[in-house]
Amino acid sequence: MGLFSHSSDLPGLQGATRDLSIHGKGFKRLREGDIAVIDVADISRSLAQRLIDVKPAAVINSQRFSTGAIPNFGPQLLLDSGIMLVEATGAGIWENLKDGKKARLTDDGKLYYGERLIAAGVPMTMTAASVLFADAQQNLLDSMNAYFGNTIEFINSESPLLIDGLGIPEVGREMWGRKALVVSPGIGAAEQLASLKFFIREYEPVIIAVDQAADILVNHGYTPEYIVGDPLVVGNEALRCGARVILPADPDGHAVGLERIQDLGIGAMTFPSAVDSSTDLALLLADYHGAELVVSAGSSFSLDGLFAQAASANPAQLLTRAKLGPKLVDATAISSLYSVSGGSRLGWLWALLAFLVFAATVTVIAGFGGDASFMDNLVNTWNNIALSFQNLVKGQ
Repeated sequence: MGLFSHSSDLPGLQGATRDLSIHGKGFKRLREGDIAVIDVADISRSLAQRLIDVKPAAVINSQRFSTGAIPNFGPQLLLDSGIMLVEATGAGIWENLKDGKKARLTDDGKLYYGERLIAAGVPMTMTAASVLFADAQQNLLDSMNAYFGNTIEFINSESPLLIDGLGIPEVGREMWGRKALVVSPGIGAAEQLASLKFFIREYEPVIIAVDQAADILVNHGYTPEYIVGDPLVVGNEALRCGARVILPADPDGHAVGLERIQDLGIGAMTFPSAVDSSTDLALLLADYHGAELVVSAGSSFSLDGLFAQAASANPAQLLTRAKLGPKLVDATAISSLYSVSGGSRLGWLWALLAFLVFAATVTVIAGFGGDASFMDNLVNTWNNIALSFQNLVKGQ
């Protein structure tokens, strides 16, 4: 009790720390007066409101509440609700954080368990949040003006490709009416591919590998039918797996990596275009050749992502996805559908089926397996099984 009283007398805000990262307990244990610890850059208005509804005393962020990339209003909402904000503690906070342990947060952004320093960050003020918001808003407007200017130029130069598929290599009618899976080498591509195994098994889609994703597919036991990308970043095994190789080329026809393809003795086609992304070329390839549904794994595109990367955003991403329209689906949506159908309810169905098969087997064998009548043999067999199970339980 003496130690507890001494800790309570130290300066700072007192409360239980709650781990709200993806590895923590989330909002389940968060209570009013707690110290919430998150790992979110550019906190959104919706997440801020969810925190406000619980009324924590403070929110600590291992990242920045506002990076300046987008004008997010979340920090201002939290501060306006009287919640203390501390940001940029770094990833080290997760090494020492203990969910539910009483902690002390000082005005200068230091988090303690007792007298032991756990992490230190930068307190955020309403003035700083407002300035960041205004600057980010202006930067976004400038970037979007430049982006859509580049988009108009791209349409002027590449409208024949987007409208009539000019330049897309002819590969026959293998994709017509089938589902296509385009796998790109983005973050989490291997995990997304693993989550699609039931989809692949059921529909046997045309698999199109993009750049290094060809190696990922081969390592997971899949053979892509097409490889679209720079062969300099693809391993020999993947290039020789039997897939048809399509090389992105400049509008004048020059393709990087053609020499390597020739050295390996592999045939290849070129795809001349001003589009820089091999993923966009793969999507256009599948659409042009009649795929009824195109699933994109390892590469996501959203308005939030466009805003966050406005300065370096590529107009082809937006226009390509608009071209495919409703037939383009992100792999996350497909995997979520299959995770539902492959859940506990399906497990109960398999268990029931196994029991029915077992019962039918016992019925057939037992019924004809004795000198008495069918029903007498069946009853005697089930009684023997029950007695054996009872003796086994008693023996344990």
